[in-house]
Parts: sequence; structure tokens; C-alpha cells
Amino acid sequence: MDKFRNYEVVFSGLKNGKHEFRFEIDKAFFQLFDTEQEFTEPKIIADVLMDKHTTFLEFWIKTYGTVNLVCDISNENFEYPIENEIKVLVNFGEEFDDSEEDVITIPTSDHAFNVAQLIYEDVMLSIPMKKISPNLSDQDLEILERFSAAEEKEEEPEGDPRWDALKKLKDKN
Repeated sequence: MDKFRNYEVVFSGLKNGKHEFRFEIDKAFFQLFDTEQEFTEPKIIADVLMDKHTTFLEFWIKTYGTVNLVCDISNENFEYPIENEIKVLVNFGEEFDDSEEDVITIPTSDHAFNVAQLIYEDVMLSIPMKKISPNLSDQDLEILERFSAAEEKEEEPEGDPRWDALKKLKDKN
């Protein structure tokens, strides 16, 4: 975790109450994760609000900014706004445990909490599965509508005659 040292929120020595931290997220941040990204030129701010209590910590992480995406239809680059917020509760225990979705347990001996993974996940959740440029031409939009309509028709399941028969019996009663 040494490569993520710049994203540690040191809580030991702080008084109980709310404390704010800000991180600038750019290409170098995502290179730390050794994964291929679906975007380029990230210009993101991560505002971290920590509410320190005697026995636990509350974190609110809000990310906002822009990334460049490649449109799935026109194959052109476009700027996409990023904005997301997550809340995480950090408890103290014997060892690190992040098996629960919104609760992370860290060892009682820790003096800092690293928010890099949470920021990364927050940004990644902001990236849409379908990347569609707001600058599409009318012709591109027509093509998109045709394919979207075709997908919707394919997804409509046909009724199963066995279930239909059961529904008729239920309606009679």
C-alpha cells in the first residue's frame, strides 16, 4: 500500500468531530491501480469529509470533475462529467475486514485510513456502460433509436403456457 500513501487520512491526534480533506485525482492516480481505464484525461476532485467519533469513523467521499470517453456510436472523444458520493463507516477491530458493503473494519492499532480504493470505486461507478456523446448527429441518433427499439423488443419475454394456465386458475378463484 506504499504507492497509495498520498491518499491516507490520518485520524490519530485529531479531535472528535468533522474534518475535511481534498484530493486531486488525475491520470497518475489511476496508473497506481495497474488496470486499463475506459477513459482518458481525468480531472477529478475528491472531497472527503470524516466525522471522527470515539469508537468509529464516518466517511463521505464526493467525487466530481470530468473524464474523456470514446462514444460507442461515433467513436469520437467527448468530455463526460463525473459526480458521485459514497458513505462508509469505519470500525476498529482486530484485523482489516471489508466484507460488508458500507462498513470497513481496520485494526485498532491503525492511525490512518487509506481512501484510494474508495475514491477509485466512486469514480468507476460514475462511468456509464453505454458511452454516448451528447454531440451526436441526427443520423447517429436515428441509428441509436432503431437499435434501442430492437433491443427492447428482444428483451420482452414470451409467456410460458404453464404459467399462463396457472394465472387463469388463480383469476377464477
